[in-house]
Amino acid sequence: PTTCRCRTRAAAVGTGRRPPPSVRALAASALPGKNEYDLLVIGGGSGGLACAKEGTAWGLGGTCVNVGCIPKKLMHQAALLGSSLKDAQHYGWSISQPVHHTCVQNYVKSLNWGHRVQLQEKKVKYFNIKGSFSDPHTVRGLTKAGKETVITADNIVIATGGRPKYPVHVAGALEYGITSDDLFWLKESPGKTLIVGASYVSLECAGFLTGIGLDTTVMMRSIPLRGFDQQMASLVTEHMESYGTKFLKRCFPTKVEKLKSNRLQVTWKNADLGTEETDSFNTVMWAVGRAPDTKTLNLEAAGVKTNSETGKIIVDASEATSVPHIYAIGDITEGRPELTPTAIAAGKLLAQRLFSQSSELMDYDNVPTTVFTPLEYGCVGLSEEAAVQRHGSDNIEVYHAYYKPLEFTVAERDATQCYIKMVCLREREQRILGLHFIGPNAGEVIQGFALGIK
Repeated sequence: PTTCRCRTRAAAVGTGRRPPPSVRALAASALPGKNEYDLLVIGGGSGGLACAKEGTAWGLGGTCVNVGCIPKKLMHQAALLGSSLKDAQHYGWSISQPVHHTCVQNYVKSLNWGHRVQLQEKKVKYFNIKGSFSDPHTVRGLTKAGKETVITADNIVIATGGRPKYPVHVAGALEYGITSDDLFWLKESPGKTLIVGASYVSLECAGFLTGIGLDTTVMMRSIPLRGFDQQMASLVTEHMESYGTKFLKRCFPTKVEKLKSNRLQVTWKNADLGTEETDSFNTVMWAVGRAPDTKTLNLEAAGVKTNSETGKIIVDASEATSVPHIYAIGDITEGRPELTPTAIAAGKLLAQRLFSQSSELMDYDNVPTTVFTPLEYGCVGLSEEAAVQRHGSDNIEVYHAYYKPLEFTVAERDATQCYIKMVCLREREQRILGLHFIGPNAGEVIQGFALGIK
């Protein structure tokens, strides 16, 4: 930290191309005294390393850099560029056909390596061990070579994030399926792909796979984008359908089998028709939610309490757990948005409170977010459903409009799903409770609105 009373030491040990579930990063700043360090961070993701060295914007990356936001956005951009090539012909450009797509993994690899180099430069000691608590101030673990490491610290921050879940009730799911953690590191094209789930992870992956020319199907048990405004979610899936993504609605898988051809045969039930159906795919990807990475931390030894239903760590407004000197930030925490920028901001503010005499708390209200489907969906504040639930339908006024982006006109692209809505309180000045926008560059557009609403 900036006010540390001694010179910090640094080291970095690589975790390979993609950090496996068994590997955790522990970053620490050294300080003489009763404990070896004044701050120990368990977790090498964006939030954890932002906290470990407040004031920098680097980190080993965790999910976001290696198997999440960054490769997702790169693939999303690749798919958008494919659409732009088609549009370009309407603007007078001569494009030779056919156009083929190759991968963008090399950039992700360069990011991962760059983070390791910066660890050394920023004087943060990095332990590549699977850490678990021995007591409230002690974390121990084994290196890959079998050497035991014991670390003591005055303050400890848990930032281990989450991992994709597999559906345990589906036969063959674990043996033959993959998750988003695997998708971005496949050595060959996934080919004809089935994505099971209706989360933003599912729709984003399906969107860019369709965009780069792959036969892609989404299987949804219930509603798309649960927790988001459902009118907007419907427009998102309608647009995806019109651009080639197939949807199996109200369907759920029962088993996955490997055929002699190495294709995967999936059997599922259609809840509406009561029928059983099958089809074969090259790849089956599960996008059925994420689970907090807490099981091997031995939190009981430290006295850290979790929500028994979700497994997430319970924290207060200052990110403190049930043990005052142990904190938790990011996806591992109960009731917090699972967003990388939020985890980074929370980590920096926590470090400032611990070591820079700050008292500023993280503000989790009205945090904007974007779903990077082919037609992006950005929002900030309450969905219409949440606003009605909180304030009553008679107290809500909704303003809405369709629009046509200028870049869609010459290219003669369908703008049926380009849409914006404001959810407001009906009384007095009609304060805006939520704003929702579907269209090109929604991620950039929503930031200005978010600032105004804030």
